[in-house]
Amino acid sequence: MKFRRSSRATSGQTEITDVATSGDAPGTNIVAALRSVFDPEIPVNIYDLGLIYDIVESGSGQVDIRMTLTAPGCPVAGSLPAEVQRVVEGLDGVDVCRVELVWDPPWTQERMSEEARLELGMF
Repeated sequence: MKFRRSSRATSGQTEITDVATSGDAPGTNIVAALRSVFDPEIPVNIYDLGLIYDIVESGSGQVDIRMTLTAPGCPVAGSLPAEVQRVVEGLDGVDVCRVELVWDPPWTQERMSEEARLELGMF
């Protein structure tokens, strides 16, 4: 999947969205990093699982990520956002990654990618 960045006119930030573009697109390295993080109870990475809601990258080396978990009582609520922060801050050009854990909208299986559904035998 490729990504497009659309500038926010007032803040100078860019948002990485899931729309197809041609050629190599910005944000691919962030998504690749997120795909290296797995939910410990489900053998699928958190990006394809649909836990990442928003990725906003500023021109100053800051990345803001809104994410959720499969359930509010998930035992990795304390550790998974910190893992996301660690892998994204490990990327060249990223100085700070702020991760916000949100519950609205609630996660559902419909947020999963086709690849994740295939891997879990959900077709």
